[in-house]
Amino acid sequence: MTVTKPLVFVYDRSAGQAQRQLAMRVAACRHYADEKGWALVGRWCDLGDHALSTHRPQLSALLAAMRVAADHREVLCLVHTWERLATDATHRLLLQQRVIEAGGRTVTTFGESDGPAPSTVRVERAP
Repeated sequence: MTVTKPLVFVYDRSAGQAQRQLAMRVAACRHYADEKGWALVGRWCDLGDHALSTHRPQLSALLAAMRVAADHREVLCLVHTWERLATDATHRLLLQQRVIEAGGRTVTTFGESDGPAPSTVRVERAP
């Protein structure tokens, strides 16, 4: 029997110069994924003006990578909190919709999800 773990794509953003909090949030995401036994693909972070705009190059790159992987596995966009996508609820929901359109769902390190709980799929091999 083979266990297929979700693929995790970590996303964050930071408009400020101080990167310490960003590094701590990304580390929390890595720890959460490890704790769940999920396969971490990588991290994408929008910085400076991109972190505050509707044009997020790193988020777009993450979504492109998710689309490719979604053909083969369950894919998750992991953020520390919902505010890491956007502080405005309407903007956040639009970004979550983009994740859904890429074949995934968004989860937080606090166990929140915009879809059913991520699963661990067991694939049985024929004898």
